Amino acid sequence: MYKEFFNNFLEKHEEKSKVICIDGVVGVGKSTFSEILSKELNIELYQEPVLNNPLLDKFYHDKKRYSFPLQIFFLNKRFQMIQEALTKENCLMDRSIYGDIIFSKMLYLDGDMTKEEFNVYQELLETMLKLVERPNLMIYLKSSVGKAIEKIERRGRDYELEVPREYWESLNFHYEAYMKEYNLSNIITFDMDTLNPLQNLEDRDFMIKEIKKYLGDFNDIK
Repeated sequence: MYKEFFNNFLEKHEEKSKVICIDGVVGVGKSTFSEILSKELNIELYQEPVLNNPLLDKFYHDKKRYSFPLQIFFLNKRFQMIQEALTKENCLMDRSIYGDIIFSKMLYLDGDMTKEEFNVYQELLETMLKLVERPNLMIYLKSSVGKAIEKIERRGRDYELEVPREYWESLNFHYEAYMKEYNLSNIITFDMDTLNPLQNLEDRDFMIKEIKKYLGDFNDIK
């Protein structure tokens, strides 16, 4: 489902960047753990452009109308961030620019984005990705749909609470398919149904130690 997409970039950038990416479905705790990891490793964090997003609330109320402009908004912001991040010694990205294909493909298959819109979007994404290096490490925070929904309900964003369960199920399906075929860098997966790095220090220490094992000589990180 995503293998051909990844293979487009394997030969173009043999060298990996000093960028760590954290990815996972909405509600998995990605942003929270990104902040924890950034402090633990003492590296700069580039957060997902969710706050002050003029289209996100509108998208959840009318997907067909706002799917394409919202995806372009995210793509543009993420490209700006990754371009800046690649000038740094090392950094942490809250969601990967490569992962944008998950949302656009899902929206196209679900009928919320036209074929023409999807083709334009994918061409633009692939053009941008030819200009960036692959990440050093991908951290996948895995979650069941039920647990993700529980967290979404607890944080209480109005526009997310109105989203039907079917959308979250589709998103989880696509993330699982994407991560199974991901081959651009090393990948480490954490089951967030059983781990709680915010409230459980043992879980936090375990995750940090496992990540450091994968990073190896990632500059001065010990």
